[in-house]
Amino acid sequence: MYFIDVQGTLIEDNSKLPTRGAVAFIDHLNAHQIPYMVITNSTKNPSDEFLGYLNSIGLNIAYERYLDPLMMLERHIVKTKKIAAYGSEPFLAVLRSMGYILDFSSPDIVLVAIKEDFVSDEYAQMIEFLLAGAQLIGMHETTLYVKNHKRYPGVGAILKMLEFATSTPYTVVGKPSIPFFEEALSRLCEQKSGVTFSDITIISDDVKGDLIGAQSLGMKGIFVLSGKYRRAEEIIPSLKTSERPAEIYADMQEILERL
Repeated sequence: MYFIDVQGTLIEDNSKLPTRGAVAFIDHLNAHQIPYMVITNSTKNPSDEFLGYLNSIGLNIAYERYLDPLMMLERHIVKTKKIAAYGSEPFLAVLRSMGYILDFSSPDIVLVAIKEDFVSDEYAQMIEFLLAGAQLIGMHETTLYVKNHKRYPGVGAILKMLEFATSTPYTVVGKPSIPFFEEALSRLCEQKSGVTFSDITIISDDVKGDLIGAQSLGMKGIFVLSGKYRRAEEIIPSLKTSERPAEIYADMQEILERL
């Protein structure tokens, strides 16, 4: 049974097309009725739109086998709260469409998502809001954001910076938060009852943003080199032995060939 990441794992970070073996791997799981959940930190599009896109490029993923942070957001933020949200324009549009109130004067919450072109004044504004008592929430805790073959600090890195600057603790909506993984497990149990985290293998290109948290819950981690990292040496030597993934493969095709 599997939890499977999307960006850099099932689809290329730049082309947004399936990685080598991704379509065949999902087809194999479907054909053999192997339980799985596709778990993504995507927030730029409404959940149904992004899932529709994944299916349009050949990844046959049913709605009940899909989970993203937007589907968890109401558990963290009630719609009466005022939010200073930072992220891409499509993300801000999604928040508005969901009924959230965006306020950049006296917000209750500073909400951080991914954006490739954060500027210093935005960080300064976040810091002022946090020092005034706003709560800090991240849509996820990714380490790196990859676009146009460049690697930028991920939401997790930004949250750590803001926490250090303001002594404000943060919470996370998506991966690798425990509530997110618990919700994914609950949905997986609808496919097969009695499943525990120790029954699950998680596949991802993000060791710190996905695998370490999942492994701490008892899951087996598989690291793929088709996304944020192209060589294991870029990240593995810096990890504690307990943090290292059980297996490392180039992409989904290599995993499929070993099933």
